[in-house]
Amino acid sequence: MAETATALRTVAHNVRAARNRAGLSLDELSRRAQVSKGALVALEKAQGNPNLATLVRLADTLGISVSALMQGPSEGRVRVVTAGAVTPLWTGERGGQARLMLTTSGPAPVEVWRWELEPDEEYASDSHQAGVVETVSVTSGRMILIIDGAEHAVEAGQTATYNGDVPHVYRGSGTGTCSLIMTVQLPPGPA
Repeated sequence: MAETATALRTVAHNVRAARNRAGLSLDELSRRAQVSKGALVALEKAQGNPNLATLVRLADTLGISVSALMQGPSEGRVRVVTAGAVTPLWTGERGGQARLMLTTSGPAPVEVWRWELEPDEEYASDSHQAGVVETVSVTSGRMILIIDGAEHAVEAGQTATYNGDVPHVYRGSGTGTCSLIMTVQLPPGPA
């Protein structure tokens, strides 16, 4: 419980700071991100429970990574993250999970995610900002990646890449759990 409260305070601070850096009012961020003003006010007060879709919309609108909203100060030159130490940002109805492991620093950050999808379990993602490129590498099992309505089977040992600026769906397929590593390469931010 204490970890969740600490994480929420970190997100609250980071959203407020990014909004102020971007020169956006609560009303304007609400409009652009399509998140209610009430939800933003609560989030900036470290209240509520924002879901993954909300965090993605806020990050895209603010031109930063999801983990930039979630991470505290840097811990040094090398950061080692254990999957079990990272709270899932999405949990599916059948037990699948998505964990944002870390985001690299620099002008074009890359998010590294661990996903597990159970058979027929899916996550539908809204379009991201222009220039976002996603890559999925299936380490076990099978998934169906749906881009612009077209289905693409991706099996263990295969990797797919695509532009994330259109709606897309990840669906577990086959008889067992699909495990995958996803990277989300963000476009360079303002200099």
